[in-house]
Amino acid sequence: MPKFVLFALLLMFCYHLQAQTWEIGGSVGGAGYIGDLNPNNPVKISGASAGLFVKRNFDGYFSAKLNFSYAKFGAADSTSSSQQFRDRNLSFTDGVLELGVIGEFNFLKYIPDAGPNKFTPFIYAGVGIAAYDPRTVYNGSAGSLRQLKTEGQKLQYGDNTVVIPYGIGIKYNIGGKFSLAADMGYRYAFTDYLDDVSGVYADKSKLIGVARALSDRSGERTGVFIGSAGTQRGDLKPRDSYFIVGLTISYTFVTQRCYFQN
Repeated sequence: MPKFVLFALLLMFCYHLQAQTWEIGGSVGGAGYIGDLNPNNPVKISGASAGLFVKRNFDGYFSAKLNFSYAKFGAADSTSSSQQFRDRNLSFTDGVLELGVIGEFNFLKYIPDAGPNKFTPFIYAGVGIAAYDPRTVYNGSAGSLRQLKTEGQKLQYGDNTVVIPYGIGIKYNIGGKFSLAADMGYRYAFTDYLDDVSGVYADKSKLIGVARALSDRSGERTGVFIGSAGTQRGDLKPRDSYFIVGLTISYTFVTQRCYFQN
């Protein structure tokens, strides 16, 4: 076999081993949401997040990962700068468990402890499923809102939704096969009930007990209730979103280093 052919095969084999590597990691950070109780501030952090992932790196540029994350966020009209929101007086917290498959693209070729670059910006996008459960505090006790059907729904909304994660970040090889990354990613959710608020006020005569009380909380402080049946309760947009901003540390399993590869 000619030497140049042997060399080419060796180069391809070495590239294959180096390029296709596994990576594992974890993250911590903050979380927030954009929806009926926060329609205008897409970077307002209101809770914490944590995550774990396993990733397959293909060639220093492209990778795919299975990502599990938890994000907790919330909002309260009582803290809003808008008098209209303060008059509405709704509030919620939500803890979202998300499992997603995410594709990632590095702008610079990046293989920790083996590639030509110590850092790279990156972007990512994917698809996932998220379990959610909006809750609120009433008379000193926290409780779930879904089963109350506070907007007079015939059926309660689901407990999970499809989400579209997308975001941007930067990663740096901090030593050996360890990387540190910072990123911010949004999740477009196929539901408008992350916060239990979507459309219009229900007819309170058709609700009972806690459901009736939580459908319109505007008069809890003033005694004047503004939630007339059929009037606007939410922002009337069809979807909510949430975001995660965090720091990730990861370890890449590079099985073989090819020193002659650029």
